[in-house]
Amino acid sequence: MKPKKSWWILFIISLGVIIPFVVPYLTLNPANSRVSITSAGMQFPLLIAHIVTACLALLSGFFQFVKHFRIKTPKVHRFLGRVYVGSVLLSGGLGLGYVSYIENFSKATSFLVLSLIWLFTCWKGYRTAVRKQFADHRKWMIRSFGVTLVAVSGRIVVPFLLLTYYTLNNFSLPGGREKMVEEVLNVNIWVGLIVNFIVVEWGILRKGVRHHVKNSHGA
Repeated sequence: MKPKKSWWILFIISLGVIIPFVVPYLTLNPANSRVSITSAGMQFPLLIAHIVTACLALLSGFFQFVKHFRIKTPKVHRFLGRVYVGSVLLSGGLGLGYVSYIENFSKATSFLVLSLIWLFTCWKGYRTAVRKQFADHRKWMIRSFGVTLVAVSGRIVVPFLLLTYYTLNNFSLPGGREKMVEEVLNVNIWVGLIVNFIVVEWGILRKGVRHHVKNSHGA
């Protein structure tokens, strides 16, 4: 019943990636924002609310998949599920509102697509649970949490993208270091989303094949 070590390793890595990103925003000072703030009156509070609810989704999402809660204490599992769904719907909705403040088209598009996929997969997970379609519910919640983890993977891939950029430009920086960072930060969300999508769908497919083989042998 104990969670796999790899799950807790992923949890620790996620905290290690997210905490340094979130801490500057806890000062509630727009000057400490890692993104350009053009409207401190509305944009910054919207960003803070999005980040806080996204962090809540990340934490509740991790514990929602712990077997101890899911099997031995289903009430706790359902509570965590409600917290997760509520956090995703709030954070995703706030994300849609924040898109209009992103000046870079590539970043705005990636943020928009990410928010829409996040909301869709979470909603599907919720609806399948309500309909007691628990096999489909688990698949959709895994997909939803995979999108949640883009906040982590999108940052983890940055060093690899920097190296890729440097390599593809014949080990030089034609536009300088700032240009390289700008180009990488324009695509890191897309790359993180694609990587997570591949990993999640491969995991779901592999589990489905194992289940099919097990049932076939049992027959």
